[in-house]
Amino acid sequence: MGDTFSFPWSPNVAVDRCTLAAYCKCPGTGDSSAQFLTSFQSKIRNLTGHSEFHLLSLSEEPDLQFVLFGLSLFMYLVMVLGNLLIILVLSSDSYLHTPMYFFLSNLSLYDIYFTSILVPKMIVDIQVAPSSRCPSEIELKNLTLATEFQLMSLSEDPDLPPILLRLFLFKYLVTVLGNLLIIRAVSSDPHLHTPMYFFISSLSLADICFISTTVPKMLVNIRTHSRALSYVGCLTQMSFFLIFGCMDDMLLTVMAYDRYVAICHSLQYPVIMNPRLYLFLVLVSLLFSLLESQIHNLIALYFTYFKDMEISNFFCQPFQVLSLVCFDTFTKNIVMYIVGAIYGFLPVLVIFSSYYKIVSSILTIPSSGGKYKAFSTCGSHLPVVCLFYGTGIGVYFASAVSHSPRKITVFSVMYTVVTPMLNPFIYSLRNKVIKTALKKLWSRPT
Repeated sequence: MGDTFSFPWSPNVAVDRCTLAAYCKCPGTGDSSAQFLTSFQSKIRNLTGHSEFHLLSLSEEPDLQFVLFGLSLFMYLVMVLGNLLIILVLSSDSYLHTPMYFFLSNLSLYDIYFTSILVPKMIVDIQVAPSSRCPSEIELKNLTLATEFQLMSLSEDPDLPPILLRLFLFKYLVTVLGNLLIIRAVSSDPHLHTPMYFFISSLSLADICFISTTVPKMLVNIRTHSRALSYVGCLTQMSFFLIFGCMDDMLLTVMAYDRYVAICHSLQYPVIMNPRLYLFLVLVSLLFSLLESQIHNLIALYFTYFKDMEISNFFCQPFQVLSLVCFDTFTKNIVMYIVGAIYGFLPVLVIFSSYYKIVSSILTIPSSGGKYKAFSTCGSHLPVVCLFYGTGIGVYFASAVSHSPRKITVFSVMYTVVTPMLNPFIYSLRNKVIKTALKKLWSRPT
C-alpha cells in the first residue's frame, strides 16, 4: 500500500496520507501509513449514509404553532393571489401590453414559483403533529380492522344534554323550513324563474342536505347518550358531508360568475346564461362534489388501520378522519393540499376575480343610483360567501393546528349548523324580490 488512499464510494479520487492526516487532525508522525489507513478504514465502515435531513423548527412552543401556521398560510395565499391578480390585470388590459408590464408579469410569475418552493413544505411541517405515529409492520399484525369510531360529546355536564337537544333541534327545523320556504317561493313565482334564483334555490336544497348529514345523528347521540359511530356509518357521513359541502362551494362560485355576467355583460346576459348553461353548471358542480367525496373515501377505504379511533368532533369531519389514517404523512398531505387547492383555492380565485371585474365595472357608472342598483344585486351573495368561507377557514385552522377539541367543535357548529340556518334570513332580508315573493306566498289563500 502506498501513500495514497482511495475511498470505497469514490475509487477514482485518491488522497495522500499526509493530507488526510492533516484534514482529520490526526498525528501521522508516529504511525506507519498502513496502521493509519487501517484505523481510518475501520472508522469509515462504521458510518452509514445519509437518508434524510432534519430542518430547524421555527418554534418549540406548541402554542405558537397555530399562529405560525395561520400566518404562513395567510402570507402565502396573499402572495399568490396578489401576483395572480397582477398577471390577470396585465393580461386583460390591452393598454398594459408593453415591455415594462410584460417584465412585471413575468416577475410576478417567478415570485409565485419561488415562494412555492419553500413555503408549502414549511406549512406542512408546521401542520404535522410530531406526536402522531402509525404502527410499524410488526405492530400492524396485532391490530384489528376499524369497526367503529368514538365521537366527542358536546358537553361533559350531565345537565346540558336536554338543553342542547332542544337548541339544535330548533336550529335544524328553522334551517330546513327556511330553505324549503325559499325553494317554494322561487318555484311558485314565474318572475323568479331566472338563473340567479335558480342558483339560490339550488343552494337552499344543498343547505338542507348539508345540515341533514350531521345534525340528526348528533341529536340521536345526545338523546341516547352514545358516542359510537360505525366505520361504514362514518364513511357514509363523511361522503355526504363532502358532497353537499362542496356543492355549496361550487354553487357560490357559479353565482359569482352569474353576477359578473349580469353586471359586466348585461346586454348579453340572457344569451350567455341560457337554461342549458346554468343547468350544465349545476350538473358540473354536482360531479365535482362527487369526485372530491370519492377521493377522500378512497384514501380512507384503502388504509383501514388508524392511529386512534377517537374523533375530536361531533361528526366524522374529513380532515380529522384522514389525519388518523396510517398512511405516509407527506404523501397524504400532498393529496389533501392538491384537493384543497382545486376545491378551495380555485373557487376563491374565481369569486375574487369576478368581484374585481364587478367592482371595476360599477365604478365606471356615472350616477350613484346606478352604482347602488348594480351592487345591490350582489348584496345577498357577498355576505353568504363571507360567512361560508370565514367559518370554513376557521374549521380548517382549528382542525389543522389547534390542540383544543372544544375550539374545533365551536367552529364546526358555526360551519355546519349556523351558516345553513342564516342563509335563508340573508336572502329574505337583503333581497327585495324574494321578500316580495314570500309575502305573496304568505298571503295566497289556501
